[in-house]
Amino acid sequence: MTAKTVLNDTHRALGARMVDFGGWDMPINYGSQIEEHHAVRGDAGMFDVSHMTVIDLHGPRTRDFLRHLLANSVDKLKVSGKALYSCMLNERGGVIDDLIVYFFDDAHYRLVVNAATRAKDLAWIEAQAKDFDVVVKERPEFAMIAVQGPNARGKVIALLHEGDRPRIEKLGKFAAAAAQGPHGMPLFVARTGYTGEDGFEIIVPEEHAVALWQALVDAGVKPCGLGARDTLRLEAGMNLYGQDMDEDVSPWEANLGWTIAFDEGRDFIGRSALEAQKAEGVKRVMVGLVLDDKGVLRHGQKVLTAQGEGEILSGSFSPTLEKAIAFARIPAGEPGDIRVDIRGRELPVRLVRYPFVRDGKPCEGI
Repeated sequence: MTAKTVLNDTHRALGARMVDFGGWDMPINYGSQIEEHHAVRGDAGMFDVSHMTVIDLHGPRTRDFLRHLLANSVDKLKVSGKALYSCMLNERGGVIDDLIVYFFDDAHYRLVVNAATRAKDLAWIEAQAKDFDVVVKERPEFAMIAVQGPNARGKVIALLHEGDRPRIEKLGKFAAAAAQGPHGMPLFVARTGYTGEDGFEIIVPEEHAVALWQALVDAGVKPCGLGARDTLRLEAGMNLYGQDMDEDVSPWEANLGWTIAFDEGRDFIGRSALEAQKAEGVKRVMVGLVLDDKGVLRHGQKVLTAQGEGEILSGSFSPTLEKAIAFARIPAGEPGDIRVDIRGRELPVRLVRYPFVRDGKPCEGI
């Protein structure tokens, strides 16, 4: 049975086109996906991301547990409310999931993991937590709304309790804090996102989610669907789990080496496999591609290089660049002239460093 977020009726009342996304009935758009994309790049848009899974971890050894569980190091988190992006790996170094971890204190952390991986993530986390006596508590009573764009923070802050506004305005990137929203509703406001724009991801008790959504609509924030979220994150150079990485792909192969922390004496799951891969040399690399000709780059298309064949991972038309862009995984080594097989036609593409778009504008060299 398809799951629904607490905002499902609200989306339908707004005329959203709904699709099955990882077992959830979610809005793909409310009319024009490209208009929604440009609203986030130019002003402020919002997404229902209540399908994401919120997990709280409790216990005196929670920090030790996360030092073991995650490839990035929670020792970087020293101030309450700070957040960290990390991969959670299997023993082979493959990515079970990518997630954000929030630090409250050494005995209390919060994870936000992907919707489609909820069951396997919970099973893995609970199995690993037993040795550390950590209590794993899923928080299904929460909804989550992401408000993104150059004007997003200002529009959210204007809705907060007057006494909370200065504190949330000073909130740094990858940091979070509690605040009161409209009508005194309790909010967990995180300066994080998945679009390449500034903004907040707001965790709110389900019973207040509809009222918060409406308050944001009234403040001029445009409802956006998962279609725009996908083109925004691709332009911003952000991976999608299940498409750009999975349990058979290591962070090295997903261009996420920057998320690995080889702290001395920290034996996290997958560390030995990652060290072996690095020593041997990674055989596959993830790159950015731009198609200057007419056509669309799509997942699964064959990529032809001097070193052999690769494939398109995430690919789409970029509304900001007005041309097709993609991530691809190709054999390591000098690729030479790169071509993509699109329905039997081999079209030349340019290899570029991503992100493709930053601060709403094409990056240099794109």
